[in-house]
Amino acid sequence: MENIRNFCIIAHIDHGKSTLADRMLEYTKTIKITENQMLDNMDLERERGITIKSHAIQMEYEYDRKKYMLNLIDTPGHVDFSYEVSRSIAACEGALLVVDATQGVQAQTISNLYMAIEQDLEIIPVINKIDMPNAMPDEVEDEIVDLIGCDPEDIIRASGKTGEGVPEILEAVVKRIPAPKCDPAKPLQALIFDSIFNSFRGIIVLCKVENGSIKRGDKVKFVQTDMEYTADEVGVLKLDLEPRNELGCGEVGYVISGIKVATEVKVGDTITHVDAPCEKAISGFEEVKPMVFAGVYPIDPNDYENLRASLEKLQLNDASLTFQPESSQALGFGFRCGFLGLLHMEIVQERLDREFNMDVITTVPNVSYMVYDKQGGCKEVHNPSGLPESTLIDHIEEPYIRATI
Repeated sequence: MENIRNFCIIAHIDHGKSTLADRMLEYTKTIKITENQMLDNMDLERERGITIKSHAIQMEYEYDRKKYMLNLIDTPGHVDFSYEVSRSIAACEGALLVVDATQGVQAQTISNLYMAIEQDLEIIPVINKIDMPNAMPDEVEDEIVDLIGCDPEDIIRASGKTGEGVPEILEAVVKRIPAPKCDPAKPLQALIFDSIFNSFRGIIVLCKVENGSIKRGDKVKFVQTDMEYTADEVGVLKLDLEPRNELGCGEVGYVISGIKVATEVKVGDTITHVDAPCEKAISGFEEVKPMVFAGVYPIDPNDYENLRASLEKLQLNDASLTFQPESSQALGFGFRCGFLGLLHMEIVQERLDREFNMDVITTVPNVSYMVYDKQGGCKEVHNPSGLPESTLIDHIEEPYIRATI
């Protein structure tokens, strides 16, 4: 356990964290880089040049004649996927804060940094893209010192393109980030931070073992859903899944137990043993708050059940998507979905089409209003047609946002 380091990379969109991750994988000889942004494995991510989904991968690194296991989680930078970042942070003890030498500190840099500080992560600041002709590393260094109050010597200058500074980053990860604090003797507690649907093997659960250990063939229980399973296969995350006999304390890995129903896995849930359960679940990350609501309807009304199954499978992979059934006079039966933003909505629509062959109609995004009548009753209205008679309305509340710019 002393030789395990779990860390994530946080940054604003386009500050080069996926490219920096490539260089680390190359330097530690984890994989041969055949194309750029190896961890962005969705076609959509490659086309748009953005990270949508956080990806975990394990590297082996030798320092001072000792072998270290580094679990790296690459995260998205766009604000619409910030829920992914909060899940990654929950599975780590440290974070690389990457800032672009040509852009300086930007909005998501700060908001992701606050998330990491709230979870008590060790922060390693990195200035990336110092090989660019318009880089201003000295000015950016001052901005970072102002932001987190570190010493200028603590900031590592690097380039994701040329690989400069990568050895220093890996050394800093080993020296500065603490090993996971957990107790192998306690009952098993593992935090589910992600899940993937595989049509042959059922649902693959990604988790971090906080206490105890999990072996192949163990009888396990999911605390929130109270369902029991057998761990058919456990292992670690290289570029592909790599089976092992046991996941030890502090490790990040996966568990396959032949779960077929999407609703049985909740991100943020705790896995424990059936015969020696833990006393309480791990406090995960806060519930997600959707910002944009829109109706999603199948083009062919007979596809309603297929659309429900597709949304459930997509929700496994993207826990920030929420949906509930609704009907419309014009479009028939469909779902009212909650998204974190407009880009998130666009990506979900595109993924439904590509991954599940679902052709859908999406209504114009809207917000919900709370309508209070004169008797003191309250009703949530999504559509002007749902408003009661104006003589019955006492007052209407609309959502507001408090922002600091």
